[in-house]
Amino acid sequence: MNTPAPASRSRRLLALAIAGGFIVLVALLYYGVRQSDRPDRESLPSPLIGRAAPEFSLPVLHDASYRVGSADLRGQPYLLNIWGSWCPACRDEHPVLAKYAETKRIRVIGYNWKDEPADALRWLEQFGNPYWVVITDYEGRTAIQWGIYGAPETFLVDAQGIIRWKHIGPLTDEIVDDVLAPMVDAMAKEG
Repeated sequence: MNTPAPASRSRRLLALAIAGGFIVLVALLYYGVRQSDRPDRESLPSPLIGRAAPEFSLPVLHDASYRVGSADLRGQPYLLNIWGSWCPACRDEHPVLAKYAETKRIRVIGYNWKDEPADALRWLEQFGNPYWVVITDYEGRTAIQWGIYGAPETFLVDAQGIIRWKHIGPLTDEIVDDVLAPMVDAMAKEG
């Protein structure tokens, strides 16, 4: 009676199955990473694109007694940039956003999300303030209406208050040059 052979064979088959599963998992991971290198990976479809931006009225970071709302921003296009001092990707994005804001092609509105005002002010003092105005949403209630998942996120809103574009993740020079700037230029030509 020789029973060790079937047990040994079962162990080998189990080891091969685990190794095969691991190889498949690595292949899928590699495929996913390669797909994430596409330039449009953060440009997710949003049900808000082509629709009116949600109405809001939020306090200004530098003076909470003053509020800015969607009605105040209508009439000229704007870029709404969601950020927080707690957000490492916002720090990476900040020089790109500052460089684009310097062109003055569009008003860049800072939307400080779920942040302590003192921390946000300190962050802007340290890294610079490229924003036309900074509104703050500590509770995050307005963010729900905008469909905000996290920071950074950026919305392009036209002069009529229609959301034209949404970008999830940090803006890069390539995204600004290849996607955002042409859209802003096209909106300027439309009037």
